[in-house]
Amino acid sequence: MKLFNLILVVSAITASNHLFSQESSQIKAHDIIEKAIQATGGKKLLNSIKTLYSKSETVMDGRNVNWITKEMAPNKGSFEIEYQGRIVYKSWFDGKTGYELVNGERKLADQAEFKDKVNRKYIINELAYIDPALYTIELVETNTEKAYYKIKATYVAGKVTYLYYDLKTYLLNKEETVENNNKSAFSTILMSDYKKFGDLLYATKSTFVSEDGDQIATLVDLYYNKEIKDKDFK
Repeated sequence: MKLFNLILVVSAITASNHLFSQESSQIKAHDIIEKAIQATGGKKLLNSIKTLYSKSETVMDGRNVNWITKEMAPNKGSFEIEYQGRIVYKSWFDGKTGYELVNGERKLADQAEFKDKVNRKYIINELAYIDPALYTIELVETNTEKAYYKIKATYVAGKVTYLYYDLKTYLLNKEETVENNNKSAFSTILMSDYKKFGDLLYATKSTFVSEDGDQIATLVDLYYNKEIKDKDFK
């Protein structure tokens, strides 16, 4: 009986230590993302952003094109490809349903592509990461040699993303989606060249890593809380 009681005590201590370690990693992850929020403009500013417009330059199939995104809180969004001044492709989510425009024709899109949009509440992702109703986060690595914190973020819809924040600046440098229950492809995105747009600090260079060759998108315009209307998502 003494041996059995000893086993129970050791098991309880081990479980307690594991739980404490897990809670500690969650607290550390939360603290890091809070600092990232402060570094990019502060929680008050980020919470105040209800619409966001961005325009980036990139190359697709040898052609110079623009990627245009529009977002409206809590979960409306659109993505457009602009070529020589005209929109050649558009997809958007009106808050409930996803659509796409191909060759000028509006079509109902594959709804699995928009699964992550349904529960969205914030435009700035860091605010979502620290919302326990949307994400579970934990610090999984502190790499002093390469100067990053690695955080695992698990979304309520099933997506698992690893976030790499700089040890000194707390800016997001890399994002890896490793599990996804919708049809979006797994991805690795590198973020760099942060610049200020008003009071918001934002990455102006995004590198989409691929075995077929990296694609670089350079941000040329960004503004928030102006010009975007509900009609942009109709």
